[in-house]
Amino acid sequence: MDARPAGPDDLPAVAATLAGAFMDDPAWSWVLTDPARREEQLFAVWSLLLEGGVDYGWVWMTPGAEAATLWIPPGMPELAAPQEARIGPLLHELLDGDVSRIDTLGERFMRAHPAAPDHYYLSLFGTRPDCRGRGIGMALLADNLARVDTEGRPAFLESTNAANLARYRSVGFADHGAFDLPDGGPTVTTMWRDAR
Repeated sequence: MDARPAGPDDLPAVAATLAGAFMDDPAWSWVLTDPARREEQLFAVWSLLLEGGVDYGWVWMTPGAEAATLWIPPGMPELAAPQEARIGPLLHELLDGDVSRIDTLGERFMRAHPAAPDHYYLSLFGTRPDCRGRGIGMALLADNLARVDTEGRPAFLESTNAANLARYRSVGFADHGAFDLPDGGPTVTTMWRDAR
């Protein structure tokens, strides 16, 4: 797999890939209810997350940003202080002040996230819609996991789309837990991969 860490100049392309990948995601569709605005909203939120994570050296991409991942290394915050200060105002702006669903999702993510042992956290993973079905995303994920394995670390993720569970299981993740989102929202499955 020809994967490389993304740099700051790559982030718009990576954010666009991930925004497209999450357009029909059950949990993010539950949060961002207007399909006409969803891609723009996802792009803005993912851009901020990527900006906060790029310095870790764990935003990975294929050469043309066909697929991308954002990993948070052990012991590091998902959002560094500058991005943490901007996320609340950004969400209020994007959601016209109605942040109840995003707050619910974030709170449930936090509650379900294991505190120990130290692990790599797969925060975002997606393939551009026009590149799906070719194995590009799974090859990138396998490459990333091989790098995690060289450090002998476990890994954790939340799957917001049940259609992806078999893919994650195929690379060594096992179901860890689950939670339902209210008001007819989907089930989110947490997954853990032991250190190798």
